[in-house]
Amino acid sequence: MELQQMRYVVAVAETGGFTRAAERCHVVQSALSHQIARLEKELGARLFDRTSRSVRLTAAGEAFVPVARQALQAAERARAEVEAATGQVRGRLAVGAISTVAAVDLAHELGAFRARYPQVRISLQTEMSDQLLEKVREGALDVAFVGLVPSARTVGVREKELARGELVAVVPPGHPLAGREWTTLSRLAREPFVDFTAGSAARRQRDEAFRAAGLASEAEFEVTTVEFLAKLVRAGLGVGMVPEAFASELVGLAMVRVRPAPERTERVVWSGLGPSPAAAAFLEGLGVDLGRLG
Repeated sequence: MELQQMRYVVAVAETGGFTRAAERCHVVQSALSHQIARLEKELGARLFDRTSRSVRLTAAGEAFVPVARQALQAAERARAEVEAATGQVRGRLAVGAISTVAAVDLAHELGAFRARYPQVRISLQTEMSDQLLEKVREGALDVAFVGLVPSARTVGVREKELARGELVAVVPPGHPLAGREWTTLSRLAREPFVDFTAGSAARRQRDEAFRAAGLASEAEFEVTTVEFLAKLVRAGLGVGMVPEAFASELVGLAMVRVRPAPERTERVVWSGLGPSPAAAAFLEGLGVDLGRLG
Protein backbone atom coordinates (compact mmCIF):
# COMPACT_ATOMS: atom_id res chain seq x y z
CA MET A 1 0.00 0.00 0.00
CA GLU A 2 1.49 3.32 -1.08
CA LEU A 3 0.70 6.91 -0.13
CA GLN A 4 0.13 7.77 -3.77
CA GLN A 5 -2.55 5.09 -4.02
CA MET A 6 -4.24 6.54 -0.95
CA ARG A 7 -4.01 10.00 -2.50
CA TYR A 8 -5.74 8.75 -5.65
CA VAL A 9 -8.56 7.08 -3.69
CA VAL A 10 -9.19 10.23 -1.62
CA ALA A 11 -9.20 12.35 -4.79
CA VAL A 12 -11.82 10.13 -6.45
CA ALA A 13 -13.95 10.19 -3.28
CA GLU A 14 -13.78 13.98 -3.05
CA THR A 15 -14.27 14.80 -6.75
CA GLY A 16 -16.82 12.09 -7.47
CA GLY A 17 -15.11 10.77 -10.57
CA PHE A 18 -11.92 9.27 -11.97
CA THR A 19 -11.47 11.93 -14.66
CA ARG A 20 -11.67 14.84 -12.24
CA ALA A 21 -9.46 13.00 -9.74
CA ALA A 22 -6.80 12.43 -12.41
CA GLU A 23 -6.91 16.13 -13.31
CA ARG A 24 -6.47 17.08 -9.67
CA CYS A 25 -3.54 14.67 -9.24
CA HIS A 26 -1.96 15.68 -12.57
CA VAL A 27 -1.84 12.12 -13.95
CA VAL A 28 -3.55 10.38 -16.83
CA GLN A 29 -6.76 8.62 -15.88
CA SER A 30 -5.51 5.20 -16.91
CA ALA A 31 -2.57 5.42 -14.49
CA LEU A 32 -4.84 6.51 -11.63
CA SER A 33 -7.35 3.74 -12.36
CA HIS A 34 -4.56 1.16 -12.56
CA GLN A 35 -3.15 2.15 -9.17
CA ILE A 36 -6.55 2.04 -7.51
CA ALA A 37 -7.21 -1.39 -9.03
CA ARG A 38 -3.87 -2.62 -7.66
CA LEU A 39 -4.80 -1.33 -4.21
CA GLU A 40 -8.22 -2.98 -4.34
CA LYS A 41 -6.59 -6.27 -5.27
CA GLU A 42 -4.17 -5.96 -2.36
CA LEU A 43 -7.00 -5.15 0.04
CA GLY A 44 -9.26 -7.84 -1.34
CA ALA A 45 -12.19 -5.46 -1.58
CA ARG A 46 -13.65 -2.97 -4.03
CA LEU A 47 -13.50 0.63 -2.86
CA PHE A 48 -15.81 2.07 -5.50
CA ASP A 49 -19.00 1.07 -7.29
CA ARG A 50 -18.59 2.30 -10.85
CA THR A 51 -21.39 2.86 -13.35
CA SER A 52 -21.47 4.76 -16.61
CA ARG A 53 -22.92 7.75 -14.79
CA SER A 54 -21.48 7.74 -11.28
CA VAL A 55 -18.77 6.57 -8.94
CA ARG A 56 -19.70 5.80 -5.35
CA LEU A 57 -17.80 4.50 -2.36
CA THR A 58 -18.57 0.98 -1.25
CA ALA A 59 -18.85 0.13 2.44
CA ALA A 60 -15.17 -0.81 2.31
CA GLY A 61 -14.40 2.51 0.64
CA GLU A 62 -16.32 4.43 3.30
CA ALA A 63 -14.16 2.74 5.94
CA PHE A 64 -10.92 3.27 4.02
CA VAL A 65 -11.12 6.95 3.03
CA PRO A 66 -11.07 8.59 6.52
CA VAL A 67 -8.05 6.50 7.54
CA ALA A 68 -6.33 7.25 4.23
CA ARG A 69 -6.83 10.98 4.84
CA GLN A 70 -5.24 10.64 8.27
CA ALA A 71 -2.27 8.75 6.81
CA LEU A 72 -1.72 11.44 4.17
CA GLN A 73 -1.98 14.18 6.78
CA ALA A 74 0.49 12.32 9.03
CA ALA A 75 2.96 12.01 6.15
CA GLU A 76 2.67 15.71 5.39
CA ARG A 77 3.03 16.53 9.09
CA ALA A 78 6.19 14.40 9.32
CA ARG A 79 7.75 16.27 6.42
CA ALA A 80 6.77 19.62 7.95
CA GLU A 81 8.30 18.66 11.31
CA VAL A 82 11.60 17.77 9.67
CA GLU A 83 11.64 21.04 7.75
CA ALA A 84 10.83 22.99 10.92
CA ALA A 85 13.72 21.26 12.69
CA THR A 86 16.03 22.70 10.04
CA GLY A 87 14.59 26.20 10.45
CA GLN A 88 12.01 26.12 7.64
CA VAL A 89 8.26 26.50 8.08
CA ARG A 90 6.48 24.92 5.12
CA GLY A 91 3.53 22.61 4.52
CA ARG A 92 -0.06 23.73 4.90
CA LEU A 93 -2.17 25.92 7.15
CA ALA A 94 -5.84 24.95 6.85
CA VAL A 95 -7.98 27.44 8.77
CA GLY A 96 -11.69 27.35 9.50
CA ALA A 97 -13.87 30.13 10.89
CA ILE A 98 -17.45 30.97 11.72
CA SER A 99 -18.88 33.81 9.64
CA THR A 100 -19.24 36.02 12.75
CA VAL A 101 -15.64 35.85 13.97
CA ALA A 102 -14.84 39.24 15.51
CA ALA A 103 -12.14 38.60 18.11
CA VAL A 104 -9.42 38.81 15.46
CA ASP A 105 -9.08 40.47 12.07
CA LEU A 106 -8.68 37.17 10.28
CA ALA A 107 -7.95 38.64 6.85
CA HIS A 108 -5.15 40.75 8.33
CA GLU A 109 -3.71 37.82 10.31
CA LEU A 110 -3.67 35.52 7.28
CA GLY A 111 -2.07 38.22 5.16
CA ALA A 112 0.63 38.84 7.75
CA PHE A 113 1.26 35.10 8.07
CA ARG A 114 1.64 34.69 4.31
CA ALA A 115 4.15 37.55 4.25
CA ARG A 116 6.21 35.88 7.00
CA TYR A 117 5.92 32.32 5.68
CA PRO A 118 5.44 32.44 1.88
CA GLN A 119 6.18 28.73 1.49
CA VAL A 120 3.15 27.66 3.53
CA ARG A 121 -0.01 26.79 1.57
CA ILE A 122 -2.92 28.60 3.23
CA SER A 123 -6.60 27.71 2.88
CA LEU A 124 -9.70 29.06 4.59
CA GLN A 125 -13.24 27.74 4.87
CA THR A 126 -16.28 29.11 6.67
CA GLU A 127 -18.71 26.78 8.43
CA MET A 128 -20.69 26.38 11.63
CA SER A 129 -18.80 25.78 14.88
CA ASP A 130 -19.80 22.12 15.23
CA GLN A 131 -18.52 21.25 11.76
CA LEU A 132 -15.31 23.18 12.34
CA LEU A 133 -14.61 21.37 15.61
CA GLU A 134 -15.14 18.00 13.94
CA LYS A 135 -12.78 18.90 11.10
CA VAL A 136 -10.08 19.94 13.57
CA ARG A 137 -10.49 16.62 15.39
CA GLU A 138 -10.23 14.75 12.08
CA GLY A 139 -7.14 16.70 11.03
CA ALA A 140 -8.85 18.27 8.01
CA LEU A 141 -8.29 21.70 9.61
CA ASP A 142 -5.25 22.86 11.56
CA VAL A 143 -6.88 25.82 13.33
CA ALA A 144 -10.47 27.01 13.69
CA PHE A 145 -12.24 30.02 15.16
CA VAL A 146 -15.54 29.04 16.78
CA GLY A 147 -18.32 30.61 18.83
CA LEU A 148 -19.71 28.67 21.80
CA VAL A 149 -21.75 29.20 24.94
CA PRO A 150 -19.44 29.86 27.90
CA SER A 151 -20.30 26.50 29.50
CA ALA A 152 -19.43 24.46 26.38
CA ARG A 153 -16.64 21.91 26.80
CA THR A 154 -14.71 20.91 23.71
CA VAL A 155 -13.41 17.34 23.25
CA GLY A 156 -10.38 16.18 21.28
CA VAL A 157 -8.98 19.66 20.68
CA ARG A 158 -6.95 22.27 22.51
CA GLU A 159 -8.27 25.80 22.78
CA LYS A 160 -7.81 29.36 23.94
CA GLU A 161 -10.63 31.79 24.67
CA LEU A 162 -10.17 34.96 22.62
CA ALA A 163 -13.19 37.01 23.64
CA ARG A 164 -16.42 36.90 25.59
CA GLY A 165 -19.45 38.94 24.66
CA GLU A 166 -23.21 39.15 24.36
CA LEU A 167 -25.79 38.59 21.67
CA VAL A 168 -28.00 41.48 20.60
CA ALA A 169 -31.25 41.51 18.68
CA VAL A 170 -31.32 42.80 15.09
CA VAL A 171 -34.57 44.04 13.56
CA PRO A 172 -35.60 45.87 10.37
CA PRO A 173 -35.88 49.68 10.60
CA GLY A 174 -39.69 49.67 10.68
CA HIS A 175 -39.97 47.17 13.54
CA PRO A 176 -41.57 48.39 16.84
CA LEU A 177 -38.29 47.63 18.67
CA ALA A 178 -36.08 49.48 16.16
CA GLY A 179 -35.98 52.74 18.09
CA ARG A 180 -35.31 51.21 21.48
CA GLU A 181 -31.90 50.92 23.14
CA TRP A 182 -32.77 47.68 24.90
CA THR A 183 -35.52 45.14 25.39
CA THR A 184 -36.16 42.00 27.43
CA LEU A 185 -36.00 38.32 26.56
CA SER A 186 -39.70 38.01 27.46
CA ARG A 187 -40.55 40.73 24.90
CA LEU A 188 -38.45 39.01 22.24
CA ALA A 189 -40.11 35.68 22.98
CA ARG A 190 -43.29 37.05 21.36
CA GLU A 191 -41.46 37.52 18.06
CA PRO A 192 -40.86 34.98 15.28
CA PHE A 193 -37.15 34.28 14.93
CA VAL A 194 -34.73 33.85 12.08
CA ASP A 195 -32.02 31.68 13.60
CA PHE A 196 -29.32 29.14 12.94
CA THR A 197 -30.15 25.46 12.58
CA ALA A 198 -31.52 23.63 15.61
CA GLY A 199 -28.83 21.88 17.64
CA SER A 200 -25.99 23.99 16.28
CA ALA A 201 -23.56 25.79 18.60
CA ALA A 202 -24.81 29.14 17.28
CA ARG A 203 -28.41 28.23 18.05
CA ARG A 204 -27.57 27.01 21.56
CA GLN A 205 -26.28 30.47 22.46
CA ARG A 206 -29.81 31.83 22.21
CA ASP A 207 -31.75 28.73 23.25
CA GLU A 208 -29.90 28.34 26.56
CA ALA A 209 -30.64 31.95 27.56
CA PHE A 210 -34.35 31.58 26.81
CA ARG A 211 -34.49 28.22 28.58
CA ALA A 212 -32.78 29.66 31.69
CA ALA A 213 -35.39 32.43 31.79
CA GLY A 214 -38.22 29.90 31.49
CA LEU A 215 -39.20 31.18 28.05
CA ALA A 216 -39.99 29.45 24.79
CA SER A 217 -39.42 30.87 21.32
CA GLU A 218 -40.02 29.77 17.75
CA ALA A 219 -37.52 29.85 14.89
CA GLU A 220 -39.66 29.94 11.76
CA PHE A 221 -36.65 30.28 9.47
CA GLU A 222 -33.37 28.41 9.94
CA VAL A 223 -30.15 29.40 8.18
CA THR A 224 -26.46 28.49 8.21
CA THR A 225 -24.88 31.89 7.52
CA VAL A 226 -25.25 35.26 9.19
CA GLU A 227 -25.52 36.92 5.78
CA PHE A 228 -28.69 34.96 4.95
CA LEU A 229 -30.03 35.61 8.46
CA ALA A 230 -29.63 39.34 7.85
CA LYS A 231 -31.44 39.15 4.48
CA LEU A 232 -34.45 37.42 6.01
CA VAL A 233 -34.60 39.88 8.91
CA ARG A 234 -34.43 42.82 6.46
CA ALA A 235 -37.38 41.26 4.63
CA GLY A 236 -39.41 41.41 7.85
CA LEU A 237 -39.65 37.64 8.29
CA GLY A 238 -38.48 37.68 11.92
CA VAL A 239 -35.93 39.04 14.35
CA GLY A 240 -32.42 37.68 14.75
CA MET A 241 -29.73 37.56 17.39
CA VAL A 242 -26.05 37.98 16.57
CA PRO A 243 -22.85 38.83 18.47
CA GLU A 244 -22.77 42.50 19.49
CA ALA A 245 -19.27 42.90 18.02
CA PHE A 246 -20.60 41.81 14.62
CA ALA A 247 -24.00 43.57 14.60
CA SER A 248 -22.63 46.90 13.33
CA GLU A 249 -21.53 45.19 10.10
CA LEU A 250 -25.11 44.24 9.19
CA VAL A 251 -26.20 47.18 7.05
CA GLY A 252 -29.87 48.11 7.08
CA LEU A 253 -30.70 46.58 10.46
CA ALA A 254 -31.26 48.16 13.86
CA MET A 255 -29.46 46.73 16.90
CA VAL A 256 -31.28 46.32 20.22
CA ARG A 257 -29.53 45.20 23.41
CA VAL A 258 -31.25 42.48 25.42
CA ARG A 259 -31.61 41.86 29.14
CA PRO A 260 -30.70 39.30 30.32
CA ALA A 261 -28.39 38.90 27.35
CA PRO A 262 -27.33 35.53 25.93
CA GLU A 263 -23.56 35.12 26.26
CA ARG A 264 -21.00 33.56 23.94
CA THR A 265 -17.28 32.99 23.78
CA GLU A 266 -15.04 33.10 20.75
CA ARG A 267 -12.28 30.50 20.87
CA VAL A 268 -9.44 29.39 18.68
CA VAL A 269 -8.98 25.61 18.62
CA TRP A 270 -6.33 23.26 17.26
CA SER A 271 -5.52 19.56 17.31
CA GLY A 272 -5.45 17.76 20.61
CA LEU A 273 -2.23 16.12 19.41
CA GLY A 274 -0.57 19.52 19.19
CA PRO A 275 -0.24 22.03 16.34
CA SER A 276 1.78 21.46 13.18
CA PRO A 277 4.80 23.78 12.74
CA ALA A 278 2.76 26.09 10.48
CA ALA A 279 -0.19 26.10 12.88
CA ALA A 280 2.14 26.76 15.82
CA ALA A 281 3.64 29.75 14.01
CA PHE A 282 0.16 31.07 13.21
CA LEU A 283 -1.07 30.66 16.79
CA GLU A 284 2.02 32.35 18.17
CA GLY A 285 1.30 35.25 15.80
CA LEU A 286 -2.10 35.55 17.46
CA GLY A 287 -0.43 35.77 20.87
CA VAL A 288 -1.26 32.21 21.95
CA ASP A 289 1.37 31.03 24.42
CA LEU A 290 1.61 27.35 23.50
CA GLY A 291 4.23 26.69 26.17
CA ARG A 292 1.96 27.93 28.94
CA LEU A 293 -1.10 26.11 27.59
CA GLY A 294 0.83 22.84 27.31
